Order: sequence, then structure tokens, then C-alpha cells
Amino acid sequence: MLFDTNNGGLAIYTIPFAEASEYVRRHHRHCKPPTGHIFSIACYSAGRLCGVAMCGRPVARRLDDGKTIEVNRVATDGTKNACSKLYGAACKHAEAKGFSRVITYTLVTETGASLRASNFMLEAENVGGLKWSGKRKHASGHLKNRWCRNLRPKKKQPRL
Repeated sequence: MLFDTNNGGLAIYTIPFAEASEYVRRHHRHCKPPTGHIFSIACYSAGRLCGVAMCGRPVARRLDDGKTIEVNRVATDGTKNACSKLYGAACKHAEAKGFSRVITYTLVTETGASLRASNFMLEAENVGGLKWSGKRKHASGHLKNRWCRNLRPKKKQPRL
């Protein structure tokens, strides 16, 4: 178990990539699962899987500085507070792994309420073009807002 809190009866655990991908495939409103991850976490309510967050390298190359991690997907079944809980736990886990910044995106039509509840700040509006310049299809075809949360990564203790 990664984190366990009785706050609202929600518990957070790590989850394998394949299981997280399958959950996203079934529950995400508009995106497919990402092609890889650094870690994925799951939220459980009374022993029932109610959401996942998949975190990996930033998709935007200029943001991939080795200190930033992106929450690439969050999908829930609608359980109250599960989304905010996943964002908060993703930040805690990223901080423990030495990352200093977490970013994520929402569609411009989404409020970002769960992100605000998890101490994210709106960093940029209307980012991400509507056209894709490569051979792959653009995931959503919508403009997005970028959110960020700065962390205080744990410093590694010197070996004695």
C-alpha cells in the first residue's frame, strides 16, 4: 500500500501499468491510455477500485526536464473525492521519487475543481494545438489548460 487514509474511506495503492490502462480504457471520457508510465496509482473505496492516475514523462518535449512529471490520465467511476485524492497522492509519490514539479492538463471546458482542491495552479490557458503535425492522431482535438504544482522533493541522504 502506498498511502492509506480514512479520509472519506478512500485508500491509495500503487497499481501495475496494464491494470491502470484497462481502467482508463473503460472509464476515461475522451482519451485512450498512455503508451507508458513512470508510476500509476489506484484509489479504492471499501475495497472497490474507483479510480486511477497514470503519471509519466511530460508529453511536451520542452517541459521534459527530468524534474517534472505529468499526470497523463486520471479516470474515476464518479466516487466523491476520488479525483482530488488521486491528484494529491500522485504529487506525494512524485515528491518521494525526487520530482520537483507536477503538471497536468484539462480541457478548457472543464473547471479544474479537483486540481484546485489538490493545490494545483493554472499555469497556461488554451495550450495544445488543434492539429497534430505528426503521423499519430491528435488525442482530443480540443484546446487545453495546463496546471502545475511545485513540490519539495526529498533529498537523498549521503551514504556513509
